[in-house]
Amino acid sequence: MADDRNDAPAYPVGLRLSGRRVVVLGGGTVAQRRLPALVSAGADIVLVSPTATPSVEAMADAGELRWERRPYQDGDLADAWYALIATTDTTANAAASAEAEARRVWCVRSDDAEAATAWTPATGRSEGVTVAVLTGRDPRRSAAVRDAVVEGLRDGTLVAPRHRERTPGVALVGGGPGDPDLITVRGRRLLAEADVVIADRLGPRDLLDELPPHVEVIDAAKIPYGRFMAQEAINNALIEHARAGKAVVRLKGGDPFVFGRGMEEAEALAEAGIACTVVPGISSSISVPGAAGIPVTHRGVAHEFTVVSGHVAPEDPRSLVDWSALAKLRGTLVLLMAVERIGAIAASLVQHGRSADTPVAVIQEGTMAAQRRVDGTLATVAQVVADAEIRPPAVIVIGDVVTVGRAVQG
Repeated sequence: MADDRNDAPAYPVGLRLSGRRVVVLGGGTVAQRRLPALVSAGADIVLVSPTATPSVEAMADAGELRWERRPYQDGDLADAWYALIATTDTTANAAASAEAEARRVWCVRSDDAEAATAWTPATGRSEGVTVAVLTGRDPRRSAAVRDAVVEGLRDGTLVAPRHRERTPGVALVGGGPGDPDLITVRGRRLLAEADVVIADRLGPRDLLDELPPHVEVIDAAKIPYGRFMAQEAINNALIEHARAGKAVVRLKGGDPFVFGRGMEEAEALAEAGIACTVVPGISSSISVPGAAGIPVTHRGVAHEFTVVSGHVAPEDPRSLVDWSALAKLRGTLVLLMAVERIGAIAASLVQHGRSADTPVAVIQEGTMAAQRRVDGTLATVAQVVADAEIRPPAVIVIGDVVTVGRAVQG
């Protein structure tokens, strides 16, 4: 009677290998790919191989596995729960496979899947979910399906609601500079899981249209302030919705802690006993210049860059910026919230020693479809901004990096 076992579908199962003996034969690229997952699973790994790749050797040096520097010998699979056979010696592979069959050890063979008793699925992980895909003899299709599912879970396009009780709380999510594709993977996933989203004007607004209809979206600029200052009202709204048992996302532009008052909100939540998660975002201070073809640092041109808030003029007694010290720096200055006061800022920098010929670029609506850039110098930037009718939001870059990469900038 013909053996039709190879025609039957594989039975999927998750192996719990923590503390259990796993034997890996061969220290080449196959082992290099498979070992990290076995290490993460907490397996007691024994590697049997005369040689190993530098990465595998580094795992042995770090104590993540035990390496016996020799070829396979009969008996190596004794007491093993799982074996990965990945040597270049087909005779040794066949012998090890036969030993695994005799000892009833689940065994994967990299050179002959039909002779194996187990197959390695294409796996991926996203926030506690492990996705494992088997498509028989088509590993590329398995990987493609795996990638599609994991990407969907990560970016929120594939929503898998949590059915066990969630801990209510607030996530302070940095939405990046504006382009919805530039929010972090974690930020997008948290948006997809939110019950309430309190959004800033400068956050990635296009993402709000993708939210399910049950999600309450609140424009932070329209929260009724009453007798409270604006920030205090926002803090109260976060606390109120979280105490109502909702998963709340505070969606902010850029990064929550770069001129975003994120710490004020985190402190208010901590004082109220509300769990708070901070999700960093891509700051417009580096992403917007990059989108305009300007590196904030460049070898031989600028070894440092300084990010400064320009919402308060240099002569204003409330200013915390030492403009005279900034004028003496040789690197790049990146100004945020400075469009309205760029004339006074430029004059102060020149007054304290920065050359009036220093290049300046102003990027409005950076990373968005309406992005535009105008260039000048410290001597001319105020007039350039006025003539071009530049309006916030805009990022201003001051320094020699403005003229770097003209070919990239187009």
